Amino acid sequence: MAEGSSAKRKAIVFDLDGTLIDSAPDITAAVNRVMADLKQPHLSVDYVERFIGDGSRSMLSRIFKDHGMHLADVELGKRLSDYMEYYAQAPAACTRFFDHVHEDIRALHSKGIKLGVCTNKPHRLTGLVLEHLGISSFFTSALGADAESVTKRKPDPAHLLAVIEGMNETADNTVYVGDTEVDRATAQNAGVPFYLVKWGGGRFLDSNGDTKIDRLADLLPFTSRDDSRVDVA
Repeated sequence: MAEGSSAKRKAIVFDLDGTLIDSAPDITAAVNRVMADLKQPHLSVDYVERFIGDGSRSMLSRIFKDHGMHLADVELGKRLSDYMEYYAQAPAACTRFFDHVHEDIRALHSKGIKLGVCTNKPHRLTGLVLEHLGISSFFTSALGADAESVTKRKPDPAHLLAVIEGMNETADNTVYVGDTEVDRATAQNAGVPFYLVKWGGGRFLDSNGDTKIDRLADLLPFTSRDDSRVDVA
């Protein structure tokens, strides 16, 4: 991987969907229940995946518009509420970690590196997914888009900075890892180095000078202040 900032960082914040986990199947299942309520056709995972990353409300609105539906704010809010309830009923039924993510998260955590999550997924669903996957204890701070301490969601820097504050860290001691243009813009707006994963949405995003990583363990030399070696499979 290319060399990032020479300064050692003590904290890493991750995007969630498309970066740590492939949640598209469970998101799609919830979306399809909403579409069925509206007598609309069943959608494929590949189709829905194109709309993930800018928050659930934006995702639904764009999908509806793509199907010729222009819902008023009140109606959109109702459908969003339905979506969140459907998703909460099965938050991680088909969700999986991307290759090596689980072991690398454990390795980073074991080195004393503070870990956080900054995601446009609703805050309640963020907590449910992390709990169901058994990784919530690894993160000092994990904030969804509508968390109480988040005044504006990504790509506004306030979202990422709220996560960093929750970790009792500073922007100049943190890096952000993601897979979309929204993630890149968030890091730039917050003045935080950005690392782009090669999976998820990162498969389709040009690096544009960003450091692209093959796996999360690649971050160890840039974050561990002491011995950055770790055994990874």
